[in-house]
Amino acid sequence: MADLRAKYDYAIQTAKRLGFDGSAQQEGERLNFRGTVRSEDEKNQIWNALKTIPDWQKDINADIRVMPQAQAVGTSGAATAEKTYTVKSGDTLSKIAKEHLGDGTAYMKIFNANKDQLTDPDKIKPGQVLRIPG
Repeated sequence: MADLRAKYDYAIQTAKRLGFDGSAQQEGERLNFRGTVRSEDEKNQIWNALKTIPDWQKDINADIRVMPQAQAVGTSGAATAEKTYTVKSGDTLSKIAKEHLGDGTAYMKIFNANKDQLTDPDKIKPGQVLRIPG
C-alpha cells in the first residue's frame, strides 16, 4: 500500500503552515483530508497543493471547510486580503512581481513573504503557492 501521507507531504505541510484545524489520515488506498481553515483563500491554497500530484483524484477524499467567522482581521481591525499566486512553468519571481506588484525589481518582497517555503529567489517550482504582499 502506497504511503499517501509521504506522497502528499507538500499539501500536508501547506495545511500546517496555514493553521489547518484537522487531519490527513490514510484509510486504505485513500487519504482523507478533513478539517477547517480561516478563509476561502487558505482552502484554495490547500487544494492547489493537493492538485500538484497528477493523480490526486484517485488518492484524495477531502472535506476542507471555511470556519463560519471566517473574516480574517488584521491588527488594524480591517479585513486583510492577502493574494496568492500559483507558480507556472517558466515563471520567475521578477515576472510575478512585475505582473502583481507592477515592478519586477520588487521580487524580494515576494521572496521575503514566502521564506517559509523559499530558500533562494531563483529557485521556484511550478505548483508552489506564493503569498503576494499587498
